[in-house]
Amino acid sequence: MTIFHSMNTTASALTAQRLRMDVISSNMANVDSTRGVNGEPYRRKMVVLQPKEGTFSSFLNKAMGTKQNGSAGSGVKVTKIIDDKESPLKMVFDPEHPDADGNGYVAYPNVDPLREMVDLISATRSYEANVTVFNASKGMMMKALEIGK
Repeated sequence: MTIFHSMNTTASALTAQRLRMDVISSNMANVDSTRGVNGEPYRRKMVVLQPKEGTFSSFLNKAMGTKQNGSAGSGVKVTKIIDDKESPLKMVFDPEHPDADGNGYVAYPNVDPLREMVDLISATRSYEANVTVFNASKGMMMKALEIGK
């Protein structure tokens, strides 16, 4: 483990939360998009996060002091960005709309602005907490350097 391990771990979390905020912003921007690139309505996107080194055995080996590749608690990484195919699209009756089907219903994205705002607040708070951790690590390193004076 290096002196910068905590900063690298926190930086990975900052990057992941920033991407999460970008995806939420994209969802909010497309809340009324009835036709996407493929001709279908926009689908809500979600970010999948996982530990950079997340097997139970790696953490157990680290705790037991046995030799392993890497170190426990190496941060977080974005695995993928997926479409929310579980939530149904919102069907609105508007026969005058150019994207209305034969019955006069228009399929709107499955984006709920309230849910997106809650997710945005969560991502923002996580980002702020990681900034605080990063600044605390930086402060401790600065104090350690001052000891040598």
